[in-house]
Amino acid sequence: MADMASGTLITVAPTGAESAKSDVPALPVTVDEMVSTAKGCEAAGAAVIHVHLRDSDAKPTLDVARAREVVDAIRETTDLIVQISSGGAVTDSEESRLGVLECQPDGASLTCGTVNFGTDVFLNRWEFIERLYLEMRERRIVPEFELFDLGHVTTMQRLLDKHGAPYGGHVHCDLVMGVPGGMPGTAHALMSCVNALPAEATWSATGVGRTTIPVMLAALAAGGHLRVGMEDTITFAPGRPVRDNAELVERAADLARLAQRPPLSVEDARDMLGLSQDRSIPTQTGAQA
Repeated sequence: MADMASGTLITVAPTGAESAKSDVPALPVTVDEMVSTAKGCEAAGAAVIHVHLRDSDAKPTLDVARAREVVDAIRETTDLIVQISSGGAVTDSEESRLGVLECQPDGASLTCGTVNFGTDVFLNRWEFIERLYLEMRERRIVPEFELFDLGHVTTMQRLLDKHGAPYGGHVHCDLVMGVPGGMPGTAHALMSCVNALPAEATWSATGVGRTTIPVMLAALAAGGHLRVGMEDTITFAPGRPVRDNAELVERAADLARLAQRPPLSVEDARDMLGLSQDRSIPTQTGAQA
């Protein structure tokens, strides 16, 4: 395995479920736009693409057929690790969030607790977190533990203690910072979470909105990895909208190189995350009672 401390995993989250296409014309929502975005971001230094889905009216969806179409199209045209969002939108049902795993991505997000999300509530019950985790392991999907607050770290540890290691054997987390209702996008909050993570875990950090750059700098300084994209910020600088997702990946890659931790290749990212090339579904789950 490559020395992961010397490199930076860059994940791009190009779409999200919050911004409307009518308000943000550069937001990729169609299959063709997602493919074009994936190609540009791979060239700029991304190794993972975190996929939120939109329907033909550009509305958030967890439709499995749409998910398969997008995942297959990205795989056919890039080498990127494809990570589906199991969070969807705050209005999506638990069954829809479980069902999207049928598209057989390489990875999927797994949010480890409920959080106020602006004026909404992003609900994640303990029983549902368990179901998602065990379903991902049965389907050989690598989870990325999405942590919006310090308490979510404790929930993740409870999950690991009860059910054992995830598929791939490696724990990778994403600290989502700056969401109104979650932890702030500060170095202090970041280190509070990092210090509570399992010693063997790796982690990325996401800074929402104007916390994007402070969180990237703090994460690089602390040995972490980066997630960027128009899901999390639509402004590149004060008064200047983001051109496209590749622009955000390019900035993250430049900062990683300045920190002497250049972007990881997709091959090294697969190695780090414990991803297998075998996408067949096992006949039995390895879940513990």
